Amino acid sequence: MDFIEACRQLIAIDSTPTHGNKELAKWVAAFCRQKGLYVEEQEEVVGDLAQVNVIARFSEERPEKELLLQTHLDTVDPGPFPLWTETGANPFDAHIIDGKIYGLGAADVKLDFLCKLEAMASFAKDRAWRLPPVLVGTFGEESGMQGALKLIRKNKISAKMALIGEPSDLKVINAAKGFASVEIRVPFSDEEKVYREEHNLRESTSTQSKLFRGKAAHSSTPHLGESAIIKMLEYLMMLPDTVNVMEVDGGINFNTVPSHAFLEIDMVSMIQNPISRKIANIYRAVKALELEFLDYKDNDFYPSTPTLNIGLIRTNEDDIQISGTCRIPPVITHEIYEGWMARLRDVCESNGASFSVNDYKKPFRTEVNSMLVKGCLDEMRAMGLSDQPISQASTNEASIFSRIGVECVCFGPGKREGNVHTPQEHVALADLEKATQFYKRVIERFCL
Repeated sequence: MDFIEACRQLIAIDSTPTHGNKELAKWVAAFCRQKGLYVEEQEEVVGDLAQVNVIARFSEERPEKELLLQTHLDTVDPGPFPLWTETGANPFDAHIIDGKIYGLGAADVKLDFLCKLEAMASFAKDRAWRLPPVLVGTFGEESGMQGALKLIRKNKISAKMALIGEPSDLKVINAAKGFASVEIRVPFSDEEKVYREEHNLRESTSTQSKLFRGKAAHSSTPHLGESAIIKMLEYLMMLPDTVNVMEVDGGINFNTVPSHAFLEIDMVSMIQNPISRKIANIYRAVKALELEFLDYKDNDFYPSTPTLNIGLIRTNEDDIQISGTCRIPPVITHEIYEGWMARLRDVCESNGASFSVNDYKKPFRTEVNSMLVKGCLDEMRAMGLSDQPISQASTNEASIFSRIGVECVCFGPGKREGNVHTPQEHVALADLEKATQFYKRVIERFCL
């Protein structure tokens, strides 16, 4: 199987959060074995889904120290299929147009795994390794980096240094923001539940509906998107606070700027203290927090300040669920972060809502004078690529591995801004080749 066909097949296999990555991991494991590597499949059950980490080495024995080449195998949910215009309204059907391959996971980051595999397979397995490389495909990056955590907790690797797969437009990333994943649940009152049930049984209704459209983007770069949920909340704020929310729906996950939202309201409701008033109070607190973010800048990043994204809103039987993320640069201390979360929790609880932080990852920074960063930049310079390290506003497994003392950098083919977490996701075939060459040079430099 040639490289392009492997790319097509990898994109064709669904590894979204609701599907899990087991099917894809089995394909990847078989392909690694075909390339001559010894493979361990670490299977875990998370919720109701079987998930798999794929660990590929040149030897069955795990060395004392190794160079970790890591890429996550899962993707975000694709959202509405019709928006994937470059792939014939099917995000799993890779299309090559003008030297670029389009499809879900093309840039973030399925195909990066194939680049790393091609690089490793170019070396004979019986080499005398100074620092043996290990190739790992993990699960659950888009839902809390569970695969990386399981890898560490089950003591499956001995990483000294790590190259973390991340769409970086072929630049070395030595620092990244941390993030908090937050969920708020605003309950319907008993009076509202009765009213909603009666409303659903009526032949005629006085409700009004409105659809809001925006532009999708990764939650780490909200300025590149246009939040349909924010448009909806701003619209709700302009209405009398006596309106009754019948249905609200927006976004596809907490980690993406939402491109669509829907609101159904009843203007003639006589509900006391309706849920719309509670949501408005919580949204005001969120806006106040965003203003405070502007006082904290880390000029190594763009955006330089913390950012916040409300990525998902859903109507459940008993409540309205609101999910989002907060991106935190290294300049923010843990005490400041805890203070922000405490304020949001207080506002939610004062409005009868629950507030929970479902996940928190610290920011990471590897110093520019570290051996790994300097070596990677030397190889970039030799290839005629940029030898200036950059930071990134999003968070990945480097946050996990750096916490246990692994020296990390992030790298990968494909643009991030305006590309990942959008229906136009793509990567240039030439960049896949350059990434493969870079990984070969890094293995030669640090492993042999």
